[in-house]
Amino acid sequence: MASEAPGAPKTDKAAPHTPHNPHGDSSKPQGFLALALGSIGVVFGDIGTSPLYAMREALHHTRSDVATELSVLGVVSLVIWALMLIVTVKYVVLLMRADNKGEGGTLALMALARRTLTKQTGKRSATVFFLGVIGAALFYGDGIITPAISVLSAMEGLKDAPGLGHRVEPLILPISAGILIALFAVQSRGTHRVASLFGPITLVWFLVLGGLGLYHMFQDLGHSTGRSVFWALNPYYGIRFLFENGFLGFVILGSVFLAVTGAEALYADMGHFGKGPIRASWAFVVFPCLALNYLGQGAMILAHPETATNPFWQMVPQVVYWPVLVLGACATVIASQAVITGAFSVTQQAVQLGLLPRIDIRRTSETQAGQIFVPQVNTMLMIGVLVLLFSFQTSSKLASAYGIAVTGSMFVDTLLAFVIVKAAWKWTWPATLALLIPLVAIDLTFISSNLLKIPDGAWMPLVFGAVLVLIMWTWTKGAQILTDKTRRDSVPLADLIDILKARAPHRAPGTAIFLTSDPEMTPVALMHNLKHNKVLHEKNIIATVRTAETPRVPERERVKIEPVNEDFKKLILTYGFMESPNVPKALALCRKQGLKFDIMATSFFLGRRSVIASAHSGMPLWQDKLFIFLMRNAANPTDFFKIPPGRVVELGAQVTV
Repeated sequence: MASEAPGAPKTDKAAPHTPHNPHGDSSKPQGFLALALGSIGVVFGDIGTSPLYAMREALHHTRSDVATELSVLGVVSLVIWALMLIVTVKYVVLLMRADNKGEGGTLALMALARRTLTKQTGKRSATVFFLGVIGAALFYGDGIITPAISVLSAMEGLKDAPGLGHRVEPLILPISAGILIALFAVQSRGTHRVASLFGPITLVWFLVLGGLGLYHMFQDLGHSTGRSVFWALNPYYGIRFLFENGFLGFVILGSVFLAVTGAEALYADMGHFGKGPIRASWAFVVFPCLALNYLGQGAMILAHPETATNPFWQMVPQVVYWPVLVLGACATVIASQAVITGAFSVTQQAVQLGLLPRIDIRRTSETQAGQIFVPQVNTMLMIGVLVLLFSFQTSSKLASAYGIAVTGSMFVDTLLAFVIVKAAWKWTWPATLALLIPLVAIDLTFISSNLLKIPDGAWMPLVFGAVLVLIMWTWTKGAQILTDKTRRDSVPLADLIDILKARAPHRAPGTAIFLTSDPEMTPVALMHNLKHNKVLHEKNIIATVRTAETPRVPERERVKIEPVNEDFKKLILTYGFMESPNVPKALALCRKQGLKFDIMATSFFLGRRSVIASAHSGMPLWQDKLFIFLMRNAANPTDFFKIPPGRVVELGAQVTV
């Protein structure tokens, strides 16, 4: 069953616990510093756990006949230049300028690109829309791997813990699973109570990363007989390393990319922390600490080649091993939390933009903006993460599946940025191509190297993403077919008004609000009310909820009332794609525009449509059945739009698609 509710065709990780600050500018320095600290805890949690495994995986794939010195200098050089080019140039400098009313992320970028092209051409771009669908689907693929590899890589530090040796190795997997299950279990209670600790804990983690790097850079500098690790800052060594490894160098790039996973969070969380605080955190804390740690790992391996098997945990002195292990576990949990809440945020945006059916979205805090919990997504992610954990069992095997979804979503961001640079910023073709061709080349190089991991497990996030693309495509196509068919079978509202003038029905006291997705046509519920009950209320409001291609809509623009005649009024309620519709709250705003009624004397009429599959029209039969399944499992419109259940009347109709 589907309802004729006002659903209009409607990214990246989001910070659920930070007050919305679209520009991040604060008149008080402590406001700026608080946002910068918050961004360290949420935005950079994922990329901050990469040192646990990135260096190890890249060196593991190096050819045995390539000199250790060149291998170390080459990998460190590639990692540092990947951080500079992908994170600093692409995201911090370029994409953070392409904000959608202060918001970032793939879906926000898609909405901005569509709005820009629609203004210029008068048509909506299907290509841009499909890119957004792919980007959103790949984000979920990334979302099931990040918690698994992050927590598992931290727990694997137990193998090198002083006094334990390999005795705890059989317990690493159960401990990791227990941590992850507990993390998903607490999502329904909200994270705002502990979220204030995320920033300080992650800041300490980054300072420890930088400190460990500095320690080994000075400790091992004199032990190395060859070139200093600082030669890695020269890109020559990265390029030479790739050529000397031949085709294997191409494979190694997939492991090097592990160092920049999580970079897309800079853009996705921009609306929650602001450009300034995120840029400052990256420039003054995160990038220096990451660079120092990778240089420190390189210095240690140059001096002690045997440490290349697990360089991060080998660089931790025994005297502080346990505190660093506990801190690392906390950092990986925080990174996982950011991915989970990001999935909730992307789901909310996808529902509002019409990519997914209505889903039960709950608010876990009345005071903190963006604190939401999506039970279905939480369950899906937990099952996916646990399946990955027990299927791959080690972070090294998980690393083979990691990266492909991230590179894909980053490539989507680059393509959408092309639309913004050319259409919105009005750059010339030479300037546009000079900027974007190198970025596309870098993205395609990393995508190609990660595609080589498909036999080793990278197929899993791709299959997961493909299933989600199929679901989104089926939902949007089916919803459009249903809308078109309903429009063909409905009576225009203007024609109904003429009919009522000729044959006046009985009038019932009070106000009736008919919820519909098309205010120009007579709602099915209104036709059934006239046909079966033969009554018309004193006041009749044709209400439609629309989703704007901006993140939020000011309250002064929320309500639009269009009088039709003395019996009918059209009411348009507009929400941003990062907002949750609340119809009764919006109706309270109508009083300021002269539309007064008693909510307790008002009936809400919903058209309830029973959809039947047809093999001879619309989509293929299997896709029709998938669409019907999605409709039947969609959230109740009464709950989704926060309408009082006691005031709702549902009238049904049967539709064939």
